[in-house]
Amino acid sequence: MELHLQIIGFILIALAGIHVFFARYFNWKQELRYLSLINRQMMIVHTFFLALVLFLVGLLCLTSSNEMVSTRLGNKVCLGLGTFWIIRLMFQFFVYSPLLWKGKRFETMVHIIFIALWTYLTIIFLWIGKPVIFM
Repeated sequence: MELHLQIIGFILIALAGIHVFFARYFNWKQELRYLSLINRQMMIVHTFFLALVLFLVGLLCLTSSNEMVSTRLGNKVCLGLGTFWIIRLMFQFFVYSPLLWKGKRFETMVHIIFIALWTYLTIIFLWIGKPVIFM
């Protein structure tokens, strides 16, 4: 399981890094100018803090995988992370509109990759967190 956490650590740090390109890729300079100042700044600030949390959780997985697997506190942290990722997985199915990806090759591929990634994160974190539920 430690190896899986280390793999997840690298993935989450990479995912955090991808957020640097969001503004350009999603054309936020043009798209967000129609929002009020508070909504525009909330998008930018929330994206920054989401990237920061992804980076820090990735770092935690890389540097503390043994503790996450072998301690009760680590199991609780994993249970919380597993809960987070299963909710994120459900959003992939039930919140994002299929209009965003259906019939579009690249967007469909990204949609499928994220389903696989969120499923992987959910399974690993909940598996490590299960002793908390059953003890």
